[in-house]
Amino acid sequence: MKVNANTMRPGHVLEHNGKLWVITKTAIVQPGKGGAFIQLEMKDVRTGNKSIERFRTQETVERARLDEHEMTFLFAEGDSFTFMDKESFEQVSIPRDIIGEPAVFLQDGMEVTVQSHEGSPLGVEIPGKVTLLITESDPVVKGQTASSSYKPAKLENGVSILVPPHIEAGTRVVVDTASGEYVERAKD
Repeated sequence: MKVNANTMRPGHVLEHNGKLWVITKTAIVQPGKGGAFIQLEMKDVRTGNKSIERFRTQETVERARLDEHEMTFLFAEGDSFTFMDKESFEQVSIPRDIIGEPAVFLQDGMEVTVQSHEGSPLGVEIPGKVTLLITESDPVVKGQTASSSYKPAKLENGVSILVPPHIEAGTRVVVDTASGEYVERAKD
């Protein structure tokens, strides 16, 4: 599907020079002389090579059509994560580098959206927030109440985050999967 180049955003997939590219960064540049252009930092889906391309803002580019499947996370084995299609019950194994940083927040039975192109997975979209248990937290240092202070804590999946002083070990908290930051105490 042809789209205007200036509508491209990070995460979009486009076909360029016979390859599939995932956009990682965009910037609209307006030089002092000449017309404005959009600069796209892209990563080749198959090889992982990075490239920077420039398009005039009125140019059109070919956006790839992606299939989205609702899947359930089953288990992790090394650097491979196994998901099951909710409709066909087919199991798919996806490497960690396709999932990226949010892979540490995957939990058994979690519902995710897997994006694929011609049968090969390109990305996994996990829920925006997850609820996890705090396994370790440092004691509160008295006298640090003048400013908003945070203390380090370790989650059940091994990730360290900063939490407010009133959060103790054994407390369930909500964590933002995109930034890895504390959101709130769980309401369950």
